[in-house]
Amino acid sequence: MAEKRDRAADRAFFERRGFAKRIGFGARPALLVVDLMTAFTDPEMPLGSDLDAEREQANRLIRAAHARGIPVLFTMVAYEEEGCRDAGLWTLKLSGTFSLAAGGPGVEIDPRLERRPEDPVINKKFASAFFGTDLAARLQFRRIDTLIIAGATTSGCIRATAVDALQYGFRPIVALEAVGDRSAAAHEQSLFDLDAKYADVVSVDEILDHIGG
Repeated sequence: MAEKRDRAADRAFFERRGFAKRIGFGARPALLVVDLMTAFTDPEMPLGSDLDAEREQANRLIRAAHARGIPVLFTMVAYEEEGCRDAGLWTLKLSGTFSLAAGGPGVEIDPRLERRPEDPVINKKFASAFFGTDLAARLQFRRIDTLIIAGATTSGCIRATAVDALQYGFRPIVALEAVGDRSAAAHEQSLFDLDAKYADVVSVDEILDHIGG
């Protein structure tokens, strides 16, 4: 049976094996705010939780990016087909998917976010912001090499987006205090695993220092 280790021991074990190296920032970052929409930020909704602190940290990044001319993109989820058929098998696994029907109260970017009209909103249908969307093409057109990622949820859409960013050749920087989850355990484990294998998990303050916020 595998030896039980605490988090610090896990980290040391991974580092000895060559995990958790730094990818670092490139020269041309963009900020991606993932799914901070009412369906996720209203705790009374089926998929919602209290993300007030994470939303405020995301706003810090948004303000700095706007001030520096760094592209800011948002994602949301909305299903247009009757019965959310365009969600595929997800409706079988997750009944809360039906709260993402187009035209419903949950399908809007949280109005407390400081989004500008020119900031694009990409509608995705599944976890990764890259899957079935033109996000990669938008970033490539702008010659983006670094994707700063904020939003929700850490164990779902943030994780999937960060993994795909790496696979598409973008440097994924996950903004530590600007990502959140319904589950504290899932949040912590996902951050650990992302930082070990797929992304740099970086504090918002460090990101702001880098981009000049």
